Amino acid sequence: MQNRFIKNIIFLLFLNLLVKPFWILGIDREVQNLLGDASYGTYQALFNFSYLFYILLDLGITNFNSRAVAQDPKNLSKHFGGLTEIKLLLGLLYAVVIFVVGYFCGYNEGLKLKLLFWCGLNQILLSFILFLRSNIQGLLLFKQDSILSVFDRVLAIVIMCLVLWSGWFPREKFNAIWYLQAQTLAYICTLIFALTVVLRHAESISFKINFQFFKEIIKQSLPFALLVLLMSVYSRIEPVLLERLLDDKGVQAGIYSRAYRLFDAGNNISNLFAIMLLPMFTATLKNKPELNNLIKTSFNVIVAMAGIVLIMCVFYNREIMQMMYSPEEAETEAAYLLRIGQYAKVFPLLMGSFFCLSTTYVFGTLLTANGSLKQLNLVAAAGVVINILLNLIVIPRFKSVGAATTSLCVQALTAFLQYLLARRILKFNMGGRYWMHILLFLATTALTTLLVKQLNLNWIVAFLITFAINCGAIFFTRLVSLKEIVSLVLPKEKKG
Repeated sequence: MQNRFIKNIIFLLFLNLLVKPFWILGIDREVQNLLGDASYGTYQALFNFSYLFYILLDLGITNFNSRAVAQDPKNLSKHFGGLTEIKLLLGLLYAVVIFVVGYFCGYNEGLKLKLLFWCGLNQILLSFILFLRSNIQGLLLFKQDSILSVFDRVLAIVIMCLVLWSGWFPREKFNAIWYLQAQTLAYICTLIFALTVVLRHAESISFKINFQFFKEIIKQSLPFALLVLLMSVYSRIEPVLLERLLDDKGVQAGIYSRAYRLFDAGNNISNLFAIMLLPMFTATLKNKPELNNLIKTSFNVIVAMAGIVLIMCVFYNREIMQMMYSPEEAETEAAYLLRIGQYAKVFPLLMGSFFCLSTTYVFGTLLTANGSLKQLNLVAAAGVVINILLNLIVIPRFKSVGAATTSLCVQALTAFLQYLLARRILKFNMGGRYWMHILLFLATTALTTLLVKQLNLNWIVAFLITFAINCGAIFFTRLVSLKEIVSLVLPKEKKG
């Protein structure tokens, strides 16, 4: 069972690394180039607004269902009908909430109302897909689930390639509604595919809501649902606040979104790493020596990966932004360089946030495995309060740079608090010598990047040389060893 699980986790990682970065850095980037910062910023603000309330669509049902079906496959037929009806009711509740709250936030007319409708519909469809996948995961159909995890994105990529580059659709008429509708079509096809897989394994389905049963699920899942909600708020609210607090038709939200794109791509990879860590931490909680080794090894890998990305993005911020975003039609060189300069100010701050967030995938996941959700919720609640208060102060004056600075401060604070909590509760050993080793690696990486950049080389050549040297430094400084990576991915089975 363990070998089967590991093989399919690797398959899952491979598919997601193949598809999702192309969606973010290829399709989504081209869409923003076509729409412009103002239109895309408005879309991004409404998308993030709809995402803030996503937890209302689930309330822990998906998590519960996956465990229940894994414990007894007969629970698929037993629970599917009733849970589906509950999901429909939650979808209706979600729609009411986002439109009511959106109305009072100013999303109540014209294009913004249409964008909110399509964003909300896509969130509802995605919620149902994840619910169907929870049944597939519970049945241990790992390959089907891995394919479903990227199926919607593959379809959306195909549709958007046709829309953007086939010549069948006039580019001058392209708008954010088309972009959302392409995703809607992809979600509907994925939903049908997932439903077909589930129904093939269901014996008989009874559509009967058991509200007492639902109440028990909510009672068990509410702390986790609250954590997801709070983390969503302090991680995704900046574009919403930029669009609401500034009267610039979404321009600053668009600037923030351009700089955020690589953050999003990196976070998708770090988040998959956390998926692997959760069952490993759960299995080793009672074995202190093994747990301590796993914490250090996983943290070393995260620091090595995110640290190199952060440092190189700091030193090559302007070059990366110029590579990703070309001059717009009829844009002067001076205006283009000014625009790139705005992106380049926000970008390194957000990549600092990415580094901090990546570390929470170790200590936050560890606390989740330990069941310390009360403590995590307190930290997340503090993050929400600080984030909103700081943004209300800095956004009117410093705009997207202020929002990015707030993001960095909040992510750094929550990461540090999670580390302190995890160390106090689980009493693992990460002393001064260990942290000096971490700092030495980061300092070496920064110095190497600085020195190579001083050479008279094409920046892409210098970037690749630096990247290769820094990757070598991971093993040279013994921050990570190949033996440790193998032991992390393929833990030894206990004998007898």
